[in-house]
Amino acid sequence: MEAEAENIREITMDIESSIGEKVIGSRRTVRFMLISLLTNNHILMESVPGLAKTMLASEFSKHLGVQFKRIQFTPDMLPSDVTGNMVFNPETRKLEFREGPVFSNIVLADEINRTPPKVQSALLEAMEERQVSVYGLTTKLPSPFLVIATQNPIEQEGTFPIAEALMDRFLFRYYLDYPDRDNEVKILKTIYSNSLQEYNKLDATSIMHYRDLVSRVYVNEEIIEYIISIIRKTRESDMVFVGASTRTAVKYLNAARANALLSGRNYVIPEDVIFMAREILNHRLILRPEALMDSDTDYKKVIYNVIDSIINSVEAPQ
Repeated sequence: MEAEAENIREITMDIESSIGEKVIGSRRTVRFMLISLLTNNHILMESVPGLAKTMLASEFSKHLGVQFKRIQFTPDMLPSDVTGNMVFNPETRKLEFREGPVFSNIVLADEINRTPPKVQSALLEAMEERQVSVYGLTTKLPSPFLVIATQNPIEQEGTFPIAEALMDRFLFRYYLDYPDRDNEVKILKTIYSNSLQEYNKLDATSIMHYRDLVSRVYVNEEIIEYIISIIRKTRESDMVFVGASTRTAVKYLNAARANALLSGRNYVIPEDVIFMAREILNHRLILRPEALMDSDTDYKKVIYNVIDSIINSVEAPQ
């Protein structure tokens, strides 16, 4: 197990470095995408347009050696535009199922908040059950299966709020910020570079194997108590109206295991829990109105401050 963990750490560093050469400043984002993949979950990336979310998802899939498809969500879409539909075959004179773009290993759900609730519901079944149901026919999706969704927090015209049930299926909501000055200069310098890259660092078989290893990462009693204390503190905070659920605690534990494995360890430490606190909790807490009274502070800063105060109020195991 220790040897395999070290091997995974080296692969992870190669993937983060390789993608980071094409998408400058993406190394931390790639780590959260890998955690989502190894825990059989999904990730929502939120940012203003032009920060290379689509490019990042495409590069990520290339390094995994799996199938990648992009769905551009629009208000006039139907569920069948995602799941597929029954079509008449004139040769056999029978209805046959034609797979939609959701039948892929990695699906980029671009601007997911632009699609109506019926389409969101169809995507929810795919994300949670790993299957789609069309005219009573249930068809399994390929494994591994990962949804990388994006949304634009600025432009709200013609959008639909993401249902809470769908939002909870995302392991992380990851906020992408503008790159710093040095990285922005580096982007312009490397925009036309034709550096040769070695893709396919992983494949579907190895991904499924590493998923099995995640469940074997050791977690001691103190770490479990630590995670539960954080989850319960979210329900007790004066700034939080609705705190995190028990399902969140389960996802939190699995994500900490995955991060430990990607870091080359076969055991979880408190830093694994702290590392992802903001991203795993920011879309699962409903704040009280008084927490948002300061109009000069954006929501992301407010929710991050609340999460940080919760983490700081819980003593980490030594």
